[in-house]
Amino acid sequence: MVTIDPQKYNLSNRIKLQEGPKGIFIIINRKSRVVMKDAKRILEIVKKIKNVDSKKKVGVLSLAPICSKTKIFLFNKKISIKKI
Repeated sequence: MVTIDPQKYNLSNRIKLQEGPKGIFIIINRKSRVVMKDAKRILEIVKKIKNVDSKKKVGVLSLAPICSKTKIFLFNKKISIKKI
């Protein structure tokens, strides 16, 4: 996995992105749970990435536990979620 500069996609420097053979991943490295508010923010990040690279698949890699409602929301939006 290679680290990507988020400014390429007009994103904040605080957002961590990595690119692998299966696409681009948003890295969430924290201890607190990922909830619906975070999912809506993730969706906005994905839209910005898709505006630049529409053919790339975008997913989420998370150390934090993810709320079941949030998993379903992101799954319905075709965003894969994996635990690190």
